[in-house]
Amino acid sequence: MRKLLLLTTVVLVGLVFIARLFYLQIYGGYEYDVFEDTAIRKVYNYPKRGYVYDRNGELLVANQPSYDVMVIPREVEPLDSLELNEFCKLLKITKEDYARKLERATNYSPRLPSPFVPQLSKTDYAVLQEKMRKYEGFYIQKRSLRSYQTTIGANVLGDIGEVNRSIIAQQPYYKLGDLIGKQGVEKTYEDILRGVKGIKFIQKDRFNKDIGPFKEGKLDTLPVPGKDITITIDSQLQAYGELLMTNKRGGIVAIEPSSGEILAMVSGPSYNPNLLVGRNRSENFNKLYRDSIAKPLFDRGLQAMYPPGSPFKTLNALVALQEGVVTTEERFSCAMGYRYGNRKMGCHAHRSPANMNIGIYESCNAYFANVYRRIMDKYDTPAEGMDNWSKHIKSFGLGDYLNNDLSVGQPGKVPTAATYDRAYGKNRWYTTFTISNAIGQGEVLATPIQLANMAAAIGNRGYYYTPHIIKDIEGETIPTKFTTPNHTTIDKRHFEPVVEGMYDVYNKGTANMLQVKGIDICGKTGTAENFAIIDSVKTQLTDHSIFVAFAPKDNPKIAIAVFVENGYFGSRFAGRMASLMIEYYIRGEITRKDMENFVLRYSLEHEYEKPYSGESFGINRQTTLEPISEEEFQNLLKLKAEIPKS
Repeated sequence: MRKLLLLTTVVLVGLVFIARLFYLQIYGGYEYDVFEDTAIRKVYNYPKRGYVYDRNGELLVANQPSYDVMVIPREVEPLDSLELNEFCKLLKITKEDYARKLERATNYSPRLPSPFVPQLSKTDYAVLQEKMRKYEGFYIQKRSLRSYQTTIGANVLGDIGEVNRSIIAQQPYYKLGDLIGKQGVEKTYEDILRGVKGIKFIQKDRFNKDIGPFKEGKLDTLPVPGKDITITIDSQLQAYGELLMTNKRGGIVAIEPSSGEILAMVSGPSYNPNLLVGRNRSENFNKLYRDSIAKPLFDRGLQAMYPPGSPFKTLNALVALQEGVVTTEERFSCAMGYRYGNRKMGCHAHRSPANMNIGIYESCNAYFANVYRRIMDKYDTPAEGMDNWSKHIKSFGLGDYLNNDLSVGQPGKVPTAATYDRAYGKNRWYTTFTISNAIGQGEVLATPIQLANMAAAIGNRGYYYTPHIIKDIEGETIPTKFTTPNHTTIDKRHFEPVVEGMYDVYNKGTANMLQVKGIDICGKTGTAENFAIIDSVKTQLTDHSIFVAFAPKDNPKIAIAVFVENGYFGSRFAGRMASLMIEYYIRGEITRKDMENFVLRYSLEHEYEKPYSGESFGINRQTTLEPISEEEFQNLLKLKAEIPKS
């Protein structure tokens, strides 16, 4: 009986062990992962990042070799004083830097490689390579850095920088020290430009020495190069726009109406994209980021939301025609403004009474205040009128991100009934509360790209293509959303009177001195009020100069919006710059040298200093004209001459 009990116990214990082993191997086990094997060293082979070309085939962004000193902390052997001094001298770092970098790498992972000193120059690499064998745990990894073949378009092209832990957590493809697109097309088209990393697995022995490829290299992969892309930007037009924006702040966006392709996207002030390449990237980025006054990293063409001013009147004219509340010949009087209650919306001296054509080319505030009230009063309640008006305005792409392929942007603002319900209480407001919307002030805000898109839609007589920056991707087609037209809520037949009014802005209206002989330009001037909080007080500053245009009048090739901060009335700076950009794009040369010289010769930097210097803003907030020195002016002309011709 005892023998049977002993045998049974042995068998049961054996079965328990077998069951446990079966569970651990089959159910509780895990598949072997070479990436988790500490006896295998992983060496990544980084692919060539895709090149970036402009619409004319001009190379804008290429690559240059870079060398990173990598470290695996657990393999680092202690260095004596002489070795440490030599190593730090080779790397151009201090002993304190060495200790801090090693601690950072150890905190990331003692057994995984991480960058110790990134982006060595070719010269430093050549010197260091000879002596790397002396320093256990360190090795050199080759990769590519960007090489910008231009000094313009920093906001368009963007830059690449090291990933942080947040990005790594969200996208496991990236490892510490990897580079990723941070801004511009580098960010938007990161997945296409970056390619796919290759990898080699190196077997180590029990002494932690490399002994050769793991499994004879069967698991190794080759890198897949990134794809080249062509963007829609005309680099010559972009360069010329940035030149015109010298000593000024604002944004210029130019679009090809027939395709939605962005021809230029200027933000002023700008910077040289090469500043954000190499070992000085962090230092240079911090300088740009900390410039809280000029804000060179802030893309004013995409992110700055301004009152659209008088160019917005064209949309109110179109909405009024669509709603049938006014005819093109109906006239409204203007006694230097429009009175409502005990208040008055001012205007300037011009012909009166005004019909739609005169209202547009003379930019009559009173005319459009009457038109706006007609739109609202058509409906039973102000709320119903407001929501219907808002629907029409939004159909032009205002109040929306536009669903484009740009890395940053703002939606602007188009008010609805809910906007005023929140401000005044439901059913406690009237049309006169919102009358400033008639002239593009009030609660309406727009970005330069939205107004350029609006101009394109008017030039196309009722439709637009989603503005986009991508023209071609190597081996791929661009998304269909960029080739599908978006139609406004306005019938095509209503556009011609408004186009005629914009044409007359150049021929006999507020921009008559901006004509370019031989080019039929349709445009609209704008002056937008500008406020800032200074010492906790809302202060009115010098007005913004605004202009939108398209040309030629029929089958336009370019639509443009220009905002010049503190530039005063629309034709002073923005209008001149728009006319010059249009002529430069269509003709490739400038005949209106007088306009070009004016824009280049006068600076607005003194205007931007006023809020901080306590200087007054002058009579009627008018910008004072301060010329730059003759030497500076000649340098700008020289820069223009250096813009390459295709």
